[in-house]
Amino acid sequence: MNSTPMLSQLETYLRLSDQRQQTIASNMANVDTPGYRTQDIDFQSELKRAMSDDSLGLTTASSHGPLLHEVKGLLERPDGNNVSLDRESLALSETQLQYQAGIQLIKLQFHELLGAINGGGNG
Repeated sequence: MNSTPMLSQLETYLRLSDQRQQTIASNMANVDTPGYRTQDIDFQSELKRAMSDDSLGLTTASSHGPLLHEVKGLLERPDGNNVSLDRESLALSETQLQYQAGIQLIKLQFHELLGAINGGGNG
């Protein structure tokens, strides 16, 4: 079993989850900054882009990080800020669950590797 590509993909998944979490934290930190506009990462699109870059051997596109976009349709306060702590809290919870799922998948990969190593010595 060759799990190196899977571990590489899981690394990309965790990196994107972390970057989205940082973006959400930045939004929350700027809740009182006049004129601040909420930003986000389209997680699924960025994951697809990173996976296709990896499969083509292109590391430069993904090394620049994911593309941030302004979140449209949010209520804007009179000072021009449109950060919604409810939206950001929900997005943060979702991202934390995604990250935890990625960690569990990595643990599973290492468990399978360990099983192959231990099983290979007995055969």
